[in-house]
Amino acid sequence: MNYKTPLPRKSRHARIVHELGTQIVSGHFLPDQRLPPEAQLCEEYQVSRPVLREATRVLVAKGLVRSKPKVGTVVKPRNEWHLLDPDVLHWLLESDSRHSFYETLVKVRNIIEPEVAAMAAANAQPEDVKAIEDAYERMEQAVDIANMAEPDMAFHLSIATATHNELLTHLYSIMLLPVRDYLERSSALFAAGDSLNLLVSRHKAILTAIQHRDPLTARHAAIAQLAGVNDMVAEAFRPQPLSEGEISYDH
Repeated sequence: MNYKTPLPRKSRHARIVHELGTQIVSGHFLPDQRLPPEAQLCEEYQVSRPVLREATRVLVAKGLVRSKPKVGTVVKPRNEWHLLDPDVLHWLLESDSRHSFYETLVKVRNIIEPEVAAMAAANAQPEDVKAIEDAYERMEQAVDIANMAEPDMAFHLSIATATHNELLTHLYSIMLLPVRDYLERSSALFAAGDSLNLLVSRHKAILTAIQHRDPLTARHAAIAQLAGVNDMVAEAFRPQPLSEGEISYDH
């Protein structure tokens, strides 16, 4: 592979990390399998050994591989990957053709998000409530799921900020970002109209509970909102019945 104009060192390094990381989490390289030799990867990516080794160190830090002299770089078992690393989360969802990892992530979100809403209702300051209100108003103006993704993200992150628990806010934001990216990329599958209106109204219930400093109602409103999202996702990704004349080759 040749480039007319060599990419900057940082860009080449980022490309190697992204492509090897994606190949690892997608199963192209299996646990305990060695990555191709340094010389081969250097040739493939048209980089020097120092650039490749810098990229390898990033993958080591993310728990995806181990690297030893005379052994090479070996893929680690999945249970040793740093699943809360934002890049690892992104790569897992990007390669999640059957949506199984998305479902795993949503189950964790279902545990955390109601408690985040309850804590926000108990701890929110006036400026926190204003930020949540502003995000909600932008959600109301969205014409479809894709346009609602950004204000929806702002809405939930503002609620997390309102807990005034920086560790919980950080953990929640790491988890929420790839979920939003995944839903935004899949937005064409979701129905509009009534589904969108119902989704917005369920967010309004969370906002109202926070405005009234009502943790119990905020928790239940968040549970209802998540159930609505889960139903939309299940419907969007449900296998469609075959039309007359089509043959299924799945076994």
